[in-house]
Formats: sequence, structure tokens, C-alpha cells
Amino acid sequence: MVNMYVQALHVHPVKSVAGTSPDEVAVEPWGLSGDRRWALVGPEGTVITQRQQPRLALASARPLSAGAIALAAPGMPDLVVEVPAPGPLEPVELFGKKIEAVVSDHSAAHAWFSDYLGVPARLVHLDDPAVRRPVDPEYALPGETVSLADGYPLLVTTLASLDALNELIAQGDHPDEGPLPMNRFRPNVVVAGATAWAEDHWHRLAIGEVLFRGPKNCGRCIVTTTDQHTAERGKEPLKTLGRHRRMGKSLVFGRMLIPLGTGTVRVGDEVRVLD
Repeated sequence: MVNMYVQALHVHPVKSVAGTSPDEVAVEPWGLSGDRRWALVGPEGTVITQRQQPRLALASARPLSAGAIALAAPGMPDLVVEVPAPGPLEPVELFGKKIEAVVSDHSAAHAWFSDYLGVPARLVHLDDPAVRRPVDPEYALPGETVSLADGYPLLVTTLASLDALNELIAQGDHPDEGPLPMNRFRPNVVVAGATAWAEDHWHRLAIGEVLFRGPKNCGRCIVTTTDQHTAERGKEPLKTLGRHRRMGKSLVFGRMLIPLGTGTVRVGDEVRVLD
């Protein structure tokens, strides 16, 4: 009998934009194939996320062949954007650090997002995660890299921890905001069959045929308070995480993962904790 298994997989092609939930996906050294290879930047080159623009939650990006994406958003025409041709690299800033990326050569994509958000925005593509962006050296092993995710290749969460969190929210100051769905946390892998908060201690695990290590828990930010279906913000889950899930300076939910190999993960795959 399989105790823990993959309940869902999520790929977000554009950072802070809604993605898709495939039945299976390839694992690359820097994360799930196609996950967060694109991002939006403002005039100064700083990455735009739901932190500044919660309406990004209502836009969606669907992966197509050869890295292209299909964009959709309320009130906007659908748009297909191809991977840009090799070109000059431009520095973009994410959490105070510079990353080199290629600006999309599809001018309509820049106009599309600028019109939708009401602020100037350009779409950029991370052409080569293998060399562009190392993982935080405090937690990385030599050669580990990441795409345009906040800091690590994958995020795993569990249904049991979400249930436990929602019980705490129901007992707190803002019970009307619960129960929260898992999409508040924008994970890549959702695990069923675990006990609540077990992922805090997952240092090494196997998901199907692929091995991962879990360097740290995931500190949560204001994006988790944004309803991914309305773009409205509330107080939860940060109020409850602050009471019950404060670890050092972080309010944590979920575990960061770094692949130790490549392969394919599938919904239904067994999840085994090795350490």
C-alpha cells in the first residue's frame, strides 16, 4: 500500500502568473520543465510579481511546444509567445540580485502585459538556467541552479498541512477567510497521505523515480494572502502562520526541493522519505 503519493503537479511558466496542472512533467536540474522560465520586469529591470501586482493572479500561461506559452487574462485577447531568438542578455533584478535574461522579441507581449496591468512591463526569458542563476550559496551544493522561482527549483506542500492550517485559521481572528485552497501557496508538488507538518523534516526523498534533497522550509510572503481567483487580499494565512508557524524570522509552509537527478514525475507517484 502506498502511504504517500503525488496528488497534484503544478507548472507556472511565467513567474507570478497562473499555470497548469499536468499529469506528468519532466524534472530538470533547475526545476520542473517549463516552470518559471519567464518573468515580467518594470522599466528599471526589477522583476514584477504578485507582491506589487496582485492582478497577475488572474492571468494564465499555458506551456506549448519548444518553450512557447499561450497567455490569457480577463479582458485581454489570447496571445501566443515564442521563445526569443538568441540575443543580447539584459540584467534583471530579483530580490536585490542581478540575473541575465533575454528580453522577448515579441513586442505584442510587452504591450499585452502593460495594457493588462496598467504599468510598463516587459516579458523576459531565462535562456540558460544551467549558468544564469545559482541557488543561494548558504544552502546550495556546487553547481546547483534555479530558474526564476523565488530561490529554489521546486516547492512541495502536503494536503495534511493545509488541513491543519485551515483548522488553525478557523480558530483565529479571521475565520471567514478560510478554508484556503492550495493555490495560495503556488507549489509544484502536492503530496497526499503525509502527516501534518511532516515535510518540515524532509531532507532527502524520492518522488517516483527522481531523488530530491530538501534544504530548507519555505518562508511565506504577502502573495499567500492574495485570492488567486479574485486578486483580492486578506490577512490569512500570514496571521495564523505568524502565530503557529514562525521559525526564526520566517513564517513557513512547505519545503523547498532541489533535484538530485532528472527524470519524470507523475500524479500518483509514490513519495518516499529517505532522510
